[in-house]
Amino acid sequence: MTKKIKFGVIVVFGFLSILFLQPIAKAQTEGTLTFTFTETVPGSSKNVLAVWIEDNSGAFVKTRMRFWGNGTNDHLPSWKSNSGQNVVDAITGATRTASTTPPAFGEKTVVWDAKNVSGITVPDGTYKVFVESSWNNPEPPNGQHSAIINFNFDKSVEATHVTPTGNTNFKNISIDWIPANVSVQEVSLNKFVSVYPNPSKGLVNIKFERPGQVSRILVGNIYGEVVYQETINKEISDLKSLDLQQLPGGVYFVEVLFADHSDNFKTKIIISK
Repeated sequence: MTKKIKFGVIVVFGFLSILFLQPIAKAQTEGTLTFTFTETVPGSSKNVLAVWIEDNSGAFVKTRMRFWGNGTNDHLPSWKSNSGQNVVDAITGATRTASTTPPAFGEKTVVWDAKNVSGITVPDGTYKVFVESSWNNPEPPNGQHSAIINFNFDKSVEATHVTPTGNTNFKNISIDWIPANVSVQEVSLNKFVSVYPNPSKGLVNIKFERPGQVSRILVGNIYGEVVYQETINKEISDLKSLDLQQLPGGVYFVEVLFADHSDNFKTKIIISK
Protein backbone atom coordinates (compact mmCIF):
# COMPACT_ATOMS: atom_id res chain seq x y z
CA MET A 1 0.00 0.00 0.00
CA THR A 2 2.77 2.40 0.92
CA LYS A 3 4.60 1.74 -2.31
CA LYS A 4 1.49 2.40 -4.36
CA ILE A 5 0.85 5.70 -2.61
CA LYS A 6 4.44 6.83 -3.11
CA PHE A 7 4.31 5.85 -6.76
CA GLY A 8 1.11 7.77 -7.19
CA VAL A 9 2.56 10.89 -5.59
CA ILE A 10 5.67 10.69 -7.71
CA VAL A 11 3.61 10.39 -10.86
CA VAL A 12 1.40 13.37 -9.94
CA PHE A 13 4.38 15.47 -8.92
CA GLY A 14 6.17 14.59 -12.12
CA PHE A 15 3.10 15.45 -14.18
CA LEU A 16 2.70 18.81 -12.45
CA SER A 17 6.39 19.55 -12.91
CA ILE A 18 6.06 18.94 -16.63
CA LEU A 19 3.06 21.29 -16.77
CA PHE A 20 4.80 24.10 -14.89
CA LEU A 21 7.99 23.74 -16.86
CA GLN A 22 6.24 24.17 -20.20
CA PRO A 23 6.80 27.70 -21.61
CA ILE A 24 3.70 29.82 -22.10
CA ALA A 25 3.40 30.53 -25.81
CA LYS A 26 2.96 34.19 -26.73
CA ALA A 27 0.44 35.29 -29.30
CA GLN A 28 1.83 35.91 -32.76
CA THR A 29 -0.71 38.29 -34.25
CA GLU A 30 -0.34 38.86 -37.96
CA GLY A 31 -0.74 42.39 -39.23
CA THR A 32 0.90 45.46 -40.77
CA LEU A 33 2.93 48.25 -39.23
CA THR A 34 3.08 51.55 -41.11
CA PHE A 35 5.74 54.04 -40.04
CA THR A 36 5.79 57.53 -41.54
CA PHE A 37 8.26 60.32 -40.78
CA THR A 38 9.62 63.50 -42.29
CA GLU A 39 13.35 64.10 -42.28
CA THR A 40 14.15 67.79 -42.39
CA VAL A 41 16.66 69.17 -44.90
CA PRO A 42 19.90 70.07 -43.03
CA GLY A 43 21.37 72.10 -45.87
CA SER A 44 22.70 69.01 -47.64
CA SER A 45 21.96 67.48 -51.02
CA LYS A 46 22.85 63.85 -50.19
CA ASN A 47 21.75 61.44 -47.51
CA VAL A 48 22.24 57.82 -46.44
CA LEU A 49 19.52 56.20 -44.39
CA ALA A 50 18.46 53.01 -42.63
CA VAL A 51 15.17 52.03 -40.99
CA TRP A 52 14.90 48.79 -39.03
CA ILE A 53 12.95 46.94 -36.32
CA GLU A 54 14.28 45.57 -33.02
CA ASP A 55 12.48 43.83 -30.16
CA ASN A 56 12.35 45.33 -26.68
CA SER A 57 15.53 43.49 -25.64
CA GLY A 58 17.50 45.06 -28.49
CA ALA A 59 17.56 42.00 -30.75
CA PHE A 60 17.46 42.77 -34.49
CA VAL A 61 14.25 41.73 -36.26
CA LYS A 62 14.25 43.14 -39.79
CA THR A 63 15.53 45.95 -42.00
CA ARG A 64 12.86 47.90 -43.87
CA MET A 65 14.95 50.51 -45.69
CA ARG A 66 18.65 51.05 -46.37
CA PHE A 67 20.28 53.53 -48.74
CA TRP A 68 24.05 54.00 -49.02
CA GLY A 69 26.90 53.96 -51.55
CA ASN A 70 30.44 52.59 -51.75
CA GLY A 71 31.81 55.77 -50.25
CA THR A 72 29.15 56.14 -47.56
CA ASN A 73 28.71 52.59 -46.26
CA ASP A 74 30.55 53.40 -43.03
CA HIS A 75 28.05 56.11 -41.99
CA LEU A 76 25.30 53.77 -40.72
CA PRO A 77 27.31 52.17 -37.90
CA SER A 78 24.39 51.28 -35.61
CA TRP A 79 22.39 49.58 -38.36
CA LYS A 80 25.54 47.87 -39.64
CA SER A 81 26.37 46.47 -36.20
CA ASN A 82 22.85 45.51 -35.11
CA SER A 83 21.62 44.01 -38.38
CA GLY A 84 24.73 42.25 -39.61
CA GLN A 85 23.85 44.11 -42.86
CA ASN A 86 20.78 41.88 -43.39
CA VAL A 87 18.44 43.47 -45.97
CA VAL A 88 15.96 40.63 -46.60
CA ASP A 89 12.81 42.13 -48.19
CA ALA A 90 14.05 45.67 -47.51
CA ILE A 91 13.91 48.68 -49.81
CA THR A 92 17.54 49.33 -50.77
CA GLY A 93 19.52 51.55 -53.08
CA ALA A 94 22.38 54.02 -53.42
CA THR A 95 22.93 57.29 -51.57
CA ARG A 96 19.85 59.50 -51.91
CA THR A 97 19.91 62.85 -53.69
CA ALA A 98 17.31 65.49 -54.52
CA SER A 99 16.48 63.71 -57.79
CA THR A 100 16.20 60.11 -56.56
CA THR A 101 13.01 58.29 -55.62
CA PRO A 102 12.61 58.57 -52.72
CA PRO A 103 14.61 61.79 -52.42
CA ALA A 104 17.31 62.47 -49.83
CA PHE A 105 14.99 64.24 -47.41
CA GLY A 106 11.28 64.79 -46.83
CA GLU A 107 8.46 62.38 -46.01
CA LYS A 108 9.05 58.63 -46.11
CA THR A 109 6.86 55.66 -45.25
CA VAL A 110 7.94 52.11 -44.51
CA VAL A 111 5.82 49.02 -43.91
CA TRP A 112 6.55 45.96 -41.78
CA ASP A 113 4.60 42.73 -42.10
CA ALA A 114 5.31 41.62 -38.49
CA LYS A 115 7.76 38.96 -39.69
CA ASN A 116 11.44 38.41 -39.09
CA VAL A 117 14.09 37.71 -41.72
CA SER A 118 13.04 34.04 -41.78
CA GLY A 119 9.46 34.96 -42.74
CA ILE A 120 8.05 34.00 -39.32
CA THR A 121 5.52 36.23 -37.54
CA VAL A 122 7.17 37.45 -34.34
CA PRO A 123 5.55 37.24 -30.87
CA ASP A 124 3.37 40.09 -29.68
CA GLY A 125 5.02 42.65 -27.43
CA THR A 126 6.85 45.97 -27.45
CA TYR A 127 9.12 46.69 -30.40
CA LYS A 128 11.24 49.61 -31.58
CA VAL A 129 11.60 51.20 -34.99
CA PHE A 130 14.96 52.90 -35.61
CA VAL A 131 15.99 55.58 -38.10
CA GLU A 132 19.67 56.26 -38.67
CA SER A 133 20.87 58.91 -41.13
CA SER A 134 23.99 60.67 -42.38
CA TRP A 135 24.42 63.60 -44.72
CA ASN A 136 27.32 65.49 -46.21
CA ASN A 137 27.11 68.92 -44.62
CA PRO A 138 29.58 68.29 -43.16
CA GLU A 139 30.15 64.59 -43.70
CA PRO A 140 30.57 62.83 -40.35
CA PRO A 141 33.87 61.13 -39.44
CA ASN A 142 34.38 57.54 -40.55
CA GLY A 143 32.22 55.08 -38.62
CA GLN A 144 29.82 57.75 -37.34
CA HIS A 145 26.33 58.89 -38.26
CA SER A 146 24.73 62.33 -38.28
CA ALA A 147 21.53 61.36 -36.43
CA ILE A 148 19.67 58.38 -34.98
CA ILE A 149 16.29 58.07 -33.27
CA ASN A 150 13.93 55.27 -32.21
CA PHE A 151 10.30 54.89 -31.21
CA ASN A 152 8.47 52.21 -29.23
CA PHE A 153 5.24 50.60 -30.41
CA ASP A 154 3.08 47.72 -29.23
CA LYS A 155 2.33 44.75 -31.48
CA SER A 156 -0.84 43.05 -30.22
CA VAL A 157 -4.37 42.00 -31.16
CA GLU A 158 -5.45 45.65 -30.82
CA ALA A 159 -5.00 48.30 -33.51
CA THR A 160 -2.94 51.28 -32.36
CA HIS A 161 -2.13 54.73 -33.73
CA VAL A 162 0.58 56.84 -32.10
CA THR A 163 2.23 60.12 -33.06
CA PRO A 164 5.39 60.29 -30.92
CA THR A 165 7.42 63.46 -30.60
CA GLY A 166 10.38 63.72 -32.93
CA ASN A 167 13.27 66.15 -32.84
CA THR A 168 15.02 68.71 -35.03
CA ASN A 169 15.92 66.12 -37.65
CA PHE A 170 12.80 63.91 -37.62
CA LYS A 171 9.25 65.28 -37.46
CA ASN A 172 5.63 64.34 -38.26
CA ILE A 173 6.04 60.84 -36.81
CA SER A 174 3.15 58.42 -37.26
CA ILE A 175 3.06 54.74 -36.27
CA ASP A 176 0.06 52.55 -37.11
CA TRP A 177 -0.21 48.91 -36.11
CA ILE A 178 -3.17 47.18 -37.84
CA PRO A 179 -3.80 43.50 -36.96
CA ALA A 180 -4.95 41.29 -39.83
CA ASN A 181 -8.70 41.21 -40.39
CA VAL A 182 -9.19 44.43 -38.42
CA SER A 183 -10.57 47.37 -40.33
CA VAL A 184 -9.04 50.83 -40.09
CA GLN A 185 -11.34 53.57 -38.84
CA GLU A 186 -11.63 56.30 -41.42
CA VAL A 187 -10.47 59.75 -40.36
CA SER A 188 -10.88 62.67 -42.74
CA LEU A 189 -12.03 66.26 -42.92
CA ASN A 190 -14.55 65.06 -45.49
CA LYS A 191 -17.10 63.14 -43.39
CA PHE A 192 -19.13 62.16 -46.43
CA VAL A 193 -16.56 59.89 -48.08
CA SER A 194 -15.15 56.64 -46.71
CA VAL A 195 -12.98 53.82 -48.06
CA TYR A 196 -13.35 50.15 -47.17
CA PRO A 197 -12.25 47.46 -46.56
CA ASN A 198 -8.97 48.67 -45.15
CA PRO A 199 -6.70 46.67 -45.22
CA SER A 200 -7.88 44.92 -48.39
CA LYS A 201 -6.62 42.45 -50.97
CA GLY A 202 -6.93 45.11 -53.67
CA LEU A 203 -10.69 45.47 -54.20
CA VAL A 204 -11.52 48.86 -52.66
CA ASN A 205 -14.87 50.62 -52.31
CA ILE A 206 -15.31 54.40 -52.05
CA LYS A 207 -18.62 55.24 -50.41
CA PHE A 208 -20.25 58.65 -50.95
CA GLU A 209 -22.78 59.58 -48.24
CA ARG A 210 -24.08 62.46 -50.35
CA PRO A 211 -23.92 63.25 -54.09
CA GLY A 212 -20.76 64.94 -55.34
CA GLN A 213 -19.37 66.02 -58.70
CA VAL A 214 -16.19 63.93 -58.86
CA SER A 215 -13.53 64.95 -61.37
CA ARG A 216 -10.77 62.36 -60.75
CA ILE A 217 -9.65 59.54 -58.48
CA LEU A 218 -5.92 59.03 -57.90
CA VAL A 219 -3.96 56.32 -56.09
CA GLY A 220 -0.35 57.03 -55.13
CA ASN A 221 2.42 54.96 -53.56
CA ILE A 222 4.70 55.93 -50.68
CA TYR A 223 7.13 57.58 -53.11
CA GLY A 224 4.51 60.01 -54.38
CA GLU A 225 4.13 58.23 -57.72
CA VAL A 226 0.61 57.90 -59.17
CA VAL A 227 0.01 54.18 -59.73
CA TYR A 228 -3.70 54.40 -60.66
CA GLN A 229 -5.89 57.19 -61.94
CA GLU A 230 -9.36 57.51 -63.34
CA THR A 231 -11.11 60.53 -64.84
CA ILE A 232 -14.76 60.63 -63.74
CA ASN A 233 -16.30 64.08 -64.46
CA LYS A 234 -19.74 63.12 -63.23
CA GLU A 235 -21.83 63.03 -60.10
CA ILE A 236 -21.50 59.98 -57.84
CA SER A 237 -24.10 59.48 -55.14
CA ASP A 238 -23.49 56.01 -53.75
CA LEU A 239 -20.52 53.71 -54.37
CA LYS A 240 -17.44 53.60 -56.57
CA SER A 241 -15.29 50.43 -56.71
CA LEU A 242 -11.58 50.30 -57.56
CA ASP A 243 -9.73 47.18 -58.66
CA LEU A 244 -6.17 47.56 -57.35
CA GLN A 245 -5.34 43.87 -57.26
CA GLN A 246 -2.47 44.40 -59.71
CA LEU A 247 -0.59 46.51 -57.16
CA PRO A 248 1.90 44.86 -54.79
CA GLY A 249 1.13 44.80 -51.09
CA GLY A 250 1.96 47.97 -49.20
CA VAL A 251 0.70 51.41 -48.24
CA TYR A 252 -1.09 53.63 -50.76
CA PHE A 253 -3.00 56.90 -50.72
CA VAL A 254 -6.44 57.24 -52.30
CA GLU A 255 -7.39 60.76 -53.34
CA VAL A 256 -10.83 61.85 -54.57
CA LEU A 257 -10.89 65.21 -56.38
CA PHE A 258 -14.18 67.08 -56.62
CA ALA A 259 -15.04 69.61 -59.32
CA ASP A 260 -15.37 72.49 -56.86
CA HIS A 261 -12.29 71.41 -54.83
CA SER A 262 -14.20 72.14 -51.61
CA ASP A 263 -14.31 68.59 -50.25
CA ASN A 264 -11.27 66.90 -51.76
CA PHE A 265 -10.62 63.66 -49.91
CA LYS A 266 -7.37 61.79 -49.24
CA THR A 267 -6.75 58.76 -47.06
CA LYS A 268 -4.19 56.00 -46.49
CA ILE A 269 -5.01 52.41 -47.35
CA ILE A 270 -3.13 49.15 -46.92
CA ILE A 271 -3.10 46.43 -49.55
CA SER A 272 -2.24 43.16 -47.83
CA LYS A 273 -1.36 40.07 -49.85
